[in-house]
Amino acid sequence: GKLGRYPPWPGKIVNPPKDLKKPRGKKCFFVKFFGTEDHAWIKVEQLKPYHPHKEEMIKINKGKRFQQAVDAVEEFLRKTKGKDQASSHNSTEEKNRHNSSEERGKQSTGEEKRKASLSEGKVKKGTGEGKKRVSSVSSERGSKSPLKRAQDQSPRKRGRPPKDEKDLTIPESSTVKRVMTGTVAGFKWPPSVSEPVKDNDPHFHHFLLSQTEKPAVCYQAITKKLKVCEEETGSTSIQAADSTAVNGSITPTDKKIGFLGLGLMGSGIVSNLLKMGHTVTVWNRTAEKCDLFIQEGARLGRTPAEVVSTCDITFACVSDPKAAKDLVLGPSGVLQGIRPGKCYVDMSTVDADTVTELAQVIVSRGGRFLEAPVSGNQQLSNDGMLVILAAGDRGLYEDCSSCFQAMGKTSFFLGEVGNAAKMMLIVNMVQGSFMATIAEGLTLAQVTGQSQQTLLDILNQGQLASIFLDQKCQNILQGNFKPDFYLKYIQKDLRLAIALGDSVNHPTPMAAAANEVYKRAKALDQSDNDMSAVYRAYIH
Repeated sequence: GKLGRYPPWPGKIVNPPKDLKKPRGKKCFFVKFFGTEDHAWIKVEQLKPYHPHKEEMIKINKGKRFQQAVDAVEEFLRKTKGKDQASSHNSTEEKNRHNSSEERGKQSTGEEKRKASLSEGKVKKGTGEGKKRVSSVSSERGSKSPLKRAQDQSPRKRGRPPKDEKDLTIPESSTVKRVMTGTVAGFKWPPSVSEPVKDNDPHFHHFLLSQTEKPAVCYQAITKKLKVCEEETGSTSIQAADSTAVNGSITPTDKKIGFLGLGLMGSGIVSNLLKMGHTVTVWNRTAEKCDLFIQEGARLGRTPAEVVSTCDITFACVSDPKAAKDLVLGPSGVLQGIRPGKCYVDMSTVDADTVTELAQVIVSRGGRFLEAPVSGNQQLSNDGMLVILAAGDRGLYEDCSSCFQAMGKTSFFLGEVGNAAKMMLIVNMVQGSFMATIAEGLTLAQVTGQSQQTLLDILNQGQLASIFLDQKCQNILQGNFKPDFYLKYIQKDLRLAIALGDSVNHPTPMAAAANEVYKRAKALDQSDNDMSAVYRAYIH
């Protein structure tokens, strides 16, 4: 692609993954950028000391994300200053131990810290390995893989949930850091087992979970932010940089997208697909719901069969196993539009038997099938922050990359069809049981004369503190049960999870107890309220 010039960005030198070879040619270091979790190889001549160029960098970069990155550098410097002073006597020994050019590109185990930054000029030599150097970077880069200035992901600093920081497994000494700043020239990881997923958002993580491939081989293009977790003898996680444009947009697939089902989840998903520039044809059982999306630029499909036949990839998100089957097998259903090469992605939360049956009939007609149920609620759907659990056709999973980035923050690929259904039911079983426990605690507090608000305050100060806990308690305290996740659907998921346990003779007594409480709430006409309305089942 065309080359463009980008300003400096803060970063630090870290150890590359051990299976990742250095690019041939000029000497370079493996860099992790502050304020993001992006990584890249940076040529040594693009490094400059950080402190002398700090003011120059700040003048060039005015954006909020850059300021967050600088804040992250300063925080890092403050935290490690004491460690460096306490163990500076180790630095000379470390210098002697790591004086070859290869070893100097790696992290030592002493308390030495080097800071550097990336720029087009030559490296300014520091006054010794034991002293601190900071630097800043600018480079020319392919527009195919620009480095997005992702927001600082520290939850304490920005009040946002952490994005898998603890999952980062690139080897890195906790005490020896090389700090720098900069952007990255277009660069690719070594060839992988599979084709790279394209057009990735830096906030978006792919988790590729496969029992069939060898671990630690799936390093994919640095044109994306990637999590590779391949299960066999163990799992490995590799994160790479992304290809999101500097303005934060993603490159939408040129494939025609269909979407069936505009409920609480589907509506937010379609809205985000359209916002990101996808061509979308919509269908809903009650056609009025399509009107808003037609105004936003969607096309209208008259039947599921028509949508599938006119689109390359058709997504569906409906309520339960019966609805999912009817949509595919019913009159003018999905199956009528399937022919070789057509792709169908079912995002409904159903049982493994249902999704396996649907996959078989789709594939028997030459179609490609992916199950992709989502973890989240209406708010997360609207915000494009769903967690997507996918299984089935791996190539189709990769073809859906830009769609998954538009609708979600993370996707997991879980192998063969049925795995995502099982995992989704287990996730919702835990969530539904927890919601019932919250309601039980709040009502017990009330009937024993304790303040419900104080109980929430105490929980929010403890290890159970979470967005889910806080939001659901607030719903209950305010008496606001506007649906974010329908109570009838969490009860359906508990029922299916219990059946999953039955199928393997595994006890699920907690889920069974919670299920009884949700059934009582349904009997009290709470089905179409939020799951937090399970609270009303406890009121005498």
